Amino acid sequence: MSTLKKYIPHYTVEDYMRWEGDWELIEGTPVAMSPSAGFLHQKVSGAAYTQLSTTLKRCKNCLSLYEIDWIVSDDTVVRPDIIVICDEPEGDYITKSPEIVFEIVSKQTAQKDERIKYEIYEKEGVKYYVLVYPELKVAKIFRLESYRFVKLLDASKEKIEFTLKDCSFIFDFSIIWP
Repeated sequence: MSTLKKYIPHYTVEDYMRWEGDWELIEGTPVAMSPSAGFLHQKVSGAAYTQLSTTLKRCKNCLSLYEIDWIVSDDTVVRPDIIVICDEPEGDYITKSPEIVFEIVSKQTAQKDERIKYEIYEKEGVKYYVLVYPELKVAKIFRLESYRFVKLLDASKEKIEFTLKDCSFIFDFSIIWP
């Protein structure tokens, strides 16, 4: 073990629950959340959440949630922008892998969303990962196949069908851009 690793604290979910402010916990390391999302981020994420929430009313077991903590393990807690789950949560937080995760990417969050969270979501079996780039008006959609994310497409005005455990639905990317 390196000298540095011996002296850096390794935090757990129990520690995380006592912290003030907005944090995520990645493999025992605290990661400060970016300042509150800007106007464009809010507008695009709100439109995506509204479409998911409305569309999923037809699917009796699935629902979308906005910025809720997902306790991945004893030392990892992430807060995706939007998730779709098809199981009732056990308690106040998500403890099972969501079916779909949407992350709204900004300059401040790009490395975390495109690399760190990508790897976590892939490892944890998230079926679809959607990286949304509001400034570019494009979303990159990945689907889990044989334990690896495979890029389905870059969507701007496209519609895509998401197939979940008990239902499927069409998401129209053309209506989330301002």
